[in-house]
Amino acid sequence: MRNSFGIFLVFFTCLACYLLNAVPLDAVNMQSPLYRIQFGNINIGADNLSSEGAKLSITMGQLAAEEFETNGYIIKAGFQYIHSIIPFTFSVSNTNINLGTLTPNMPSTDSTTLTVSFGGAGRYSVTAIEEHALQLQSGLYKIDDTICDGGGNTCYEGLAKPWTSNNAYGFGYNMSGDDVPSDFINATYFRPFADKSQGESPVVVMESDNVGKRRQATATFKVNVSPVQAAGTYQTVINFVATPSY
Repeated sequence: MRNSFGIFLVFFTCLACYLLNAVPLDAVNMQSPLYRIQFGNINIGADNLSSEGAKLSITMGQLAAEEFETNGYIIKAGFQYIHSIIPFTFSVSNTNINLGTLTPNMPSTDSTTLTVSFGGAGRYSVTAIEEHALQLQSGLYKIDDTICDGGGNTCYEGLAKPWTSNNAYGFGYNMSGDDVPSDFINATYFRPFADKSQGESPVVVMESDNVGKRRQATATFKVNVSPVQAAGTYQTVINFVATPSY
């Protein structure tokens, strides 16, 4: 109640000042060939304040700092929605995954680290999709995406399952670390990648609505081939896309 009373007191005090000065004020109308904003608000002040052990960034004068939503539109009003002391960054530590010379029934793995810094008011997400299954450059032969151990432990693009059998073949990935999906229970849980060539959509591999610096997750790639797999050099491209919202 004390804070509310103080806010109203300042408001009415400022209102009295404007009335006493009797200065005519006009709201600003802004427009372009496609848009028109009526009664645009101009802030009366903003600053970065600090004391021992604390920092505060403020904007005064915003009429309605809030998120508004209707069919097809979202408006996040208030300049603090776009002010962040943590710039959005995304990096991939290893962009050349080499699974080496493959031996049938002996899985091979390699990994890369995804690092995200995010300070927005919304959330961030990192998605992954493969251009196509692992295949020869000619496209004649391919290594199918994993279904993990199969049976009751069949995995798919949106659900990780255990992949421990050396007689279960294919290509897949595991996620561990910060902000990864909860179905990656431990290092034995894998998913197949969503396949762009099959018209599938990218799948989230990291996501959070919390701010943070250097949030890190490890993507571990795994391949296991059968004794009848054709020899050759197999390859694909994995696209990781990081997207922030504010």
